Amino acid sequence: MKISVIGTGYVGLVAAAVFADFGNDVLCADIDAGKIESIRAGKLPIFEPGLQPLVEHNVAAGRLRFTTSNAEAARHGDIIFMAVGTPTLGSDGAADLSFLFQAAAEVGRHLERPAIIVDKSTVPVGTAERITRILSEQTKQPFVVVSNPEFLKEGAAVDDFMHPDRIIIGTSDDAARQTLHRLYQPFCRTNDRMIFMDARSAELTKYACNAYLATRISFMNDMANLADSVGADIEMVRRGMGSDPRIGPKFLFPGVGYGGSCFPKDIRAILTTAREYGHTLEIVASAERINEAQKLVLVRKLRKHFDNDIAGKTFGVWGLAFKPNTDDIREAPALKIIRTLVADGAKIKMHDPEAGPNFLAALGDSVAPSCTLVDDPYEAAEGAHALLLVTEWREYRSPDFERLRRTMARPSLFDGRNQWDRALLEGLGFFYSGIGR
Repeated sequence: MKISVIGTGYVGLVAAAVFADFGNDVLCADIDAGKIESIRAGKLPIFEPGLQPLVEHNVAAGRLRFTTSNAEAARHGDIIFMAVGTPTLGSDGAADLSFLFQAAAEVGRHLERPAIIVDKSTVPVGTAERITRILSEQTKQPFVVVSNPEFLKEGAAVDDFMHPDRIIIGTSDDAARQTLHRLYQPFCRTNDRMIFMDARSAELTKYACNAYLATRISFMNDMANLADSVGADIEMVRRGMGSDPRIGPKFLFPGVGYGGSCFPKDIRAILTTAREYGHTLEIVASAERINEAQKLVLVRKLRKHFDNDIAGKTFGVWGLAFKPNTDDIREAPALKIIRTLVADGAKIKMHDPEAGPNFLAALGDSVAPSCTLVDDPYEAAEGAHALLLVTEWREYRSPDFERLRRTMARPSLFDGRNQWDRALLEGLGFFYSGIGR
């Protein structure tokens, strides 16, 4: 099939590369000429495991091309995927749809034959109808707008796209349903996991999923803080809860809060939608409040451990991205942690396998001078009064603790992801503090 994908973010670039890898003729567009030039030169704008070789292979095979022209993309595709960013707009949490609507209008002006327009972006309920109106003002060609939300996890996006748990397709048009079923069938050969519904239900499904998962995370963080107070071990609690088949083990890991491009943005957007329709979504609103407070749980533990005497001390930080296997630092807990510690007068030495440059650029001129980005995790710990594990990259799971103890100013470990063994570390002479244990 001839497919166009508009957008080169996590969703757009992954979708374009995987569709091409399954034999489709794909044109991927982005109006950012710098991004396209960089991609053509072999440097992707994002880090995502497995994506670089996938792009290179399909470009070499002639199935994947890139352009700065949305008009060219409109003329190319029988199916046109809109994977344009929808960031938070202002303080009320509403999704900014201006980029999506601009792209839709440009696509409409240059349609030359019937097309299926697929909204892959995460958008509020009713957006498919608004895009339909925009396109109707720009073209006389027949078209159908379909909602097909993505469910990719950063750090595992390629595998998620190739082996989806489910594919949600929102349309009431039979021809569009058949075409998209044919497109996605190779991804579901052993089990047809396509779920068809109306567009509004598809749009709400995406937000409902993220709201529920974020709520599970915040619930466990709330329980972890209670475990700290009552002297329980949240890891044992988690195992006990997860063994109940009605609950299950996933998304029960306490930590320093969630971040990234999806959960924070989507929670704010669904709360805004609820307010517009006269609802409050109290549970979701509480999850957001808990999460923001949880980002400072390690700071609170540090202050208590050092009797509120933080000024002049040096702290090592391992992990800056909002999660492992990505260079994405949007809403990363490390941003709030480090900015707060610097405001307390601390010096920071930090390490991350991929996200360092992005993180340093995001810190701001008032914070960055107090922070040093290093290339080796042990260098970040050298001379530190405490080491904070913020993002659970694999290379941090089994470090040389003897080396850490020799090089740190004080052997104090604050484990924001409950990755390490308390008994082992205390036996080695460390002070250890985890989340809820």
